[in-house]
Amino acid sequence: MLLVRPFNPDLKLKAEVELNETPKKLEEGIKHLKEWISKQPHLRARTDDQWLAAFLRGCKHSLERAKEKIDLYYSLRTLAPDMFSLRPKDERFKYLLRTGAGLVLPKLASPLEPRVVIVKPALYDPSKITTIEFASFAHCFQQVKYLEDDAFMVNGCINIIDLDGITMAHFAQMTPTVVKKLIVAGQDASPLRVKGVYFINTMPAFERIFNLVIKLLNEKHQKRLHMYSKDLTTLHKHVPLEIWPKEYGGEGGTKQEIIDFWLKKFDDYGDWFDEDLKFGTDESKRLGKPKTTESMFGVQGSFRRLDVD
Repeated sequence: MLLVRPFNPDLKLKAEVELNETPKKLEEGIKHLKEWISKQPHLRARTDDQWLAAFLRGCKHSLERAKEKIDLYYSLRTLAPDMFSLRPKDERFKYLLRTGAGLVLPKLASPLEPRVVIVKPALYDPSKITTIEFASFAHCFQQVKYLEDDAFMVNGCINIIDLDGITMAHFAQMTPTVVKKLIVAGQDASPLRVKGVYFINTMPAFERIFNLVIKLLNEKHQKRLHMYSKDLTTLHKHVPLEIWPKEYGGEGGTKQEIIDFWLKKFDDYGDWFDEDLKFGTDESKRLGKPKTTESMFGVQGSFRRLDVD
């Protein structure tokens, strides 16, 4: 019996049209992935039905793409363990959560619109938290959403990056190696369907980083990046004001209400995240050429900081 939560009728139709999903294709795809994982001596991967369904949906049910993403996703565990350094039971994770630097908005613009996430880096202290640690914090949200949020998986996600108040100390952490890790994790290894990334309250220092990052992205992701300085009128056409938090002038609940929801949610998932640490790869057992930090992140011994002065 397939242990995957059924869609509501609207999402079911959208999944059929946009993700090429049918009940038979989903069941056969999950079975195929389980068999494939069992034959990979290097790979220690989750095989829960709902988890594998997320990768199939993120790849529009292309088995080859799903296998590539799963393999890369777990290779990151071994070759970039810093990207999984913060877990919900850690006090520093809870510190980040309480700052409100990452908010998954509870309201959707409509049942068939993307889930919206607002990130505001200025709310955390860069002397306490690194960019990579924040990425590991954000990834924990994604893992829960893969398992629980059908709108997140079918409609996709919009990320709003609010740069108001950001400091040079935040920018200084964006080394070429860090940028490459973030791109591999977000673009190549994730089953998430990113529908748009909107940077708001931008400034010249950020634009230099933006121009570097965009060259490293594939064409599809390049088209989904947008910048706004102060006027958000156009953005509100994509993300209506009524779903924003009260602090942004919206009707989507207060920041504290959203934080409290996630504090409880992560408490409920504590044991799940403990178990999740056992998954990854043993590159010495890979059939074929092992993956390395150089092959995945282009590390050539250069840890030069970006010039953002």
